Amino acid sequence: MPHWTELIAEKKQRQLKSIPQEWLVSPPPDSTLDVTGFPETCGLLTAREIEITNTSVDVLLEKLACGEWTAVDVTTAFYKRAVVAHQLVNCLTEIFVDRALARAAELDDHFKQTGKVVGPLHGLPISLKDQLCIKGLETTMGYVSWIGRYAEKNAVLVDILIECGAVPFVRTNLPQTVMWPESFNNIFGRTTNPHNRSLTPGGSSGGEGALIALKGSPLGVGSDIGGSIRIPSSFCGLYSLRPSYGRVPYCGALNSLEGQDSVHSVFGPMTNSVGGVKAFMKAVVNAKPWLKDPLAVRKKWHEDEYNLADHGSGKDLCFAIMWDDGVVVPHPPIRRSLEITKAALEKAGHKGFSCITLLLNYAHLAIVVDWKPIKHRLLADTTRNIWNAASSEDYMMTTSATGEPIIATMELDDSDATAAPFRPKKIGITAYQLWQAQKLRKDIRKEYLDHWEATSSETGTGRPVDAIICPASSYAATPHGKNRYTNYTTVWNALDYPATTFPVTTVDPILDAKKPRRVFYDDYDEGIHEMYDPEIFKNAPVCLQLVGRTLEEEAIIKMTEIVDGALAAAK
Repeated sequence: MPHWTELIAEKKQRQLKSIPQEWLVSPPPDSTLDVTGFPETCGLLTAREIEITNTSVDVLLEKLACGEWTAVDVTTAFYKRAVVAHQLVNCLTEIFVDRALARAAELDDHFKQTGKVVGPLHGLPISLKDQLCIKGLETTMGYVSWIGRYAEKNAVLVDILIECGAVPFVRTNLPQTVMWPESFNNIFGRTTNPHNRSLTPGGSSGGEGALIALKGSPLGVGSDIGGSIRIPSSFCGLYSLRPSYGRVPYCGALNSLEGQDSVHSVFGPMTNSVGGVKAFMKAVVNAKPWLKDPLAVRKKWHEDEYNLADHGSGKDLCFAIMWDDGVVVPHPPIRRSLEITKAALEKAGHKGFSCITLLLNYAHLAIVVDWKPIKHRLLADTTRNIWNAASSEDYMMTTSATGEPIIATMELDDSDATAAPFRPKKIGITAYQLWQAQKLRKDIRKEYLDHWEATSSETGTGRPVDAIICPASSYAATPHGKNRYTNYTTVWNALDYPATTFPVTTVDPILDAKKPRRVFYDDYDEGIHEMYDPEIFKNAPVCLQLVGRTLEEEAIIKMTEIVDGALAAAK
């Protein structure tokens, strides 16, 4: 077998050859940090292609469904922009232009002959994280050992997206093992953040985050076991959803820790509009994925739940704000985003007229209370104990075929290596010890359920809190290798609570000046505080999470629309 470095060189050559030569551009120098404006000034995209790639998913689907735009035109526009994005931030793994355009042409032929769309996602280009197998393509998941392994069939979700009329058109970068909150591997290298290339786009769905932030894809699919959809979405300024276990099919996709059947990884949408989140979820769950994946939950899209039937039909919604998790206090931009959101909701409620009211006349009054987190440190530590039960063995078995090194840090400089929260810290535990960790998690889930139910005495609505609004991270996008704390997302995986992300603001060195603190939870909290320098984080997007209860995807999408509307009205 060739040396692992030779396998990488050969794979990279094939990737380069897959890019149409006429789509190669001259990217700005590395010293240009914010490259979000480059795709529209580089000269490759026509005015119409710029218009197409700036269009939200809802409007794209409308124009495709009425025949105003063809699937070929839309796919071509996004493909060109995706390839430009890749040259800026290194976000793609698999590029298959001819195949995607052939699929788009088939959809156009169908529409021309029948006057009807194939399905609810007709003609929509969708990018996929490099875990979702597509027949005839390699899926390496960042492992050199998986170069040359071609999929014999599609993952179930890919089949469903095709059935819905979508055009899978690129696959995106991720870290080796997918168990990192940044995006670097030995094959494809490091993905950077288009808002500031000295910062990470997050991970493990960082290729998706960077691509969509550059509008090189209207909608992408990421995966999330501890925050891997929400962290890159929050670092790149996107809307996203981490659904509950089994709501979106996983069968036929690749993953790390396969057989770990306690804290599941889930697939979910990442996009530039909350409407894109809804379009994806509604299409996928209405395609009856439980007939193709034995672990998929038998639950179609419930319009009553979307209309907040279980939440007072949207009247007098009560949102609880979690200012911090009792472990790490967020940086000033995160605190400011919480304050902006609280003020927007209260303003909407008091005035009774805003985008909230316009949004199907929901939310006569928005009540905002504080959320008291319980046992977040223990819950996250227990989750990592479950992952780490055999993760080292899993990684070693996978890399042994080629002898490629297991990446031990996301740092640019290995001398400043810091163990990331997703990585194994010991070699295995016994089955009995694993059972005890799983039992502890189960017990905390019950305690958290009771804690949430008990809030009905505080809301004034007769119901418990409708949703929690909280940080997606303790900071905005960090310098590479510095994303060390993921508990703000991981706890909701452990509880199996669905969570969206939504953008609020960006880091402003004047508004977000560093403030002295005298009291810290512990040395770790102090270390995170000391990380903050507003000039380093300048221009990074700031997003928050909206968290609901298990299998409440429809409701939290609607509540995210309401919060998003309040923020827009407040601006």
